[in-house]
Amino acid sequence: MRVGKVLWVLFKTTVFTALVPGTVGFWVPYRIRQGTRAPDVLIASASEVGLSYFLLIAGAAIYLWCAWDFSVKGMGTPAPIDAPKNLVINGLYRFVRNPMYLGVSCMILSQALVGWSLEILFYLALVVIAFNLFVRLYEEPHLRKIFGEQYLEYCRRVPRWTPRFRPVQ
Repeated sequence: MRVGKVLWVLFKTTVFTALVPGTVGFWVPYRIRQGTRAPDVLIASASEVGLSYFLLIAGAAIYLWCAWDFSVKGMGTPAPIDAPKNLVINGLYRFVRNPMYLGVSCMILSQALVGWSLEILFYLALVVIAFNLFVRLYEEPHLRKIFGEQYLEYCRRVPRWTPRFRPVQ
């Protein structure tokens, strides 16, 4: 029965990922870049394209790793309406409390770099502000209410946005 439940949670996570982080982190910046394409005066260099692909792949990998942990270890999805039942504090969550948001931000930044797009950088700034407001006003109070002292201790040990270089044990 556990395998079936995990598969169902993974399916819901996949749907959420395609709809929300996929839209915010990839589709919207892509559409902005397509809509604001300047004449081919500014062409990204090979190193800029390489950095862009690195950020895109790294951001997607960060998000997917965390989504996997939410599904398999937390028994929930990244969607706030179907959040994990268990507090996930392993994997990338040992370095920073909000790696999924950082991963999506990397995906947006990758498209700003490859397109030399101030519009996408502005969009990224708005998204980061929205992430921060959501985390501070909804997510953290909700997690404090659900997980209590366990979450408070986790918050004391792990930073919200700036990753640590050494994992918290």
